[in-house]
Amino acid sequence: MLTASKLTKQFTGLLAVNEVDVAVEAGSVHGIIGPNGAGKTTLFNLISGLLPPTSGSLTLDGRDITAAAPYERTRLGVARTFQNIRMFSDMTVIENVMTGMHTRLEYSGVAALFRLPAFRRGERAAKERATELLEFVNLAGKARSRSGDLSYGDQRRLEIARALAGDPRLLLLDEPAAGMNPTETRDLATLLRQVGQRDITLLLVEHNMGFVMDLCDRITVLNFGRKIAEGTPRQVRDDPSVIEAYLGTKVAERLAKAHGA
Repeated sequence: MLTASKLTKQFTGLLAVNEVDVAVEAGSVHGIIGPNGAGKTTLFNLISGLLPPTSGSLTLDGRDITAAAPYERTRLGVARTFQNIRMFSDMTVIENVMTGMHTRLEYSGVAALFRLPAFRRGERAAKERATELLEFVNLAGKARSRSGDLSYGDQRRLEIARALAGDPRLLLLDEPAAGMNPTETRDLATLLRQVGQRDITLLLVEHNMGFVMDLCDRITVLNFGRKIAEGTPRQVRDDPSVIEAYLGTKVAERLAKAHGA
């Protein structure tokens, strides 16, 4: 589905991403891990279009999107959540979800300005869709609540619902479990599996290794901007280069015990 070929990003005096190849299969959950400073977030910014690559290419279903702007990638079915939750705190929960539908609106600015029938039909459809998504993420009972009053875990669910409002085929998740307690993390993993059942491919950056090992089909490991390993969770967990650069022997042993030797 998504293919990065020799993707490179160089800042002044720093090679943040160095000729990284990644192939994300449709319908999969693909994780990107690595120590701090490995280039994970930079790679995510290249994929989502927030940064232009220095060299290399990026294709989505065979279509070259290397130079595509973020809004063009959104229209092609790419959505993203951020480590630091971004939402409109003073808007209601359902209004936040509806903002995620801006790329799918089918009425004109004139229709919105004068509240013409096309606008009213679009608003009704958007509310129905937002309500369905809030039910999906278990926030329907808080639809009229102020978004800023939600718990951290519920804010993360809201962010996912808003991302889904654009009907993405590929959802990028930047450290979705960051700051969550164990119960919230387990609930999030369950929700993301349900998202995957909607024929949405997931690509995530995450530091919680238990979360990654449980959820992902394949994992790519970065270190100092380079890809040092890729494979199934078990293959990555047992890879000597990953143990040396990132996991350490004790963590690898603990993961092996928790997730099967």
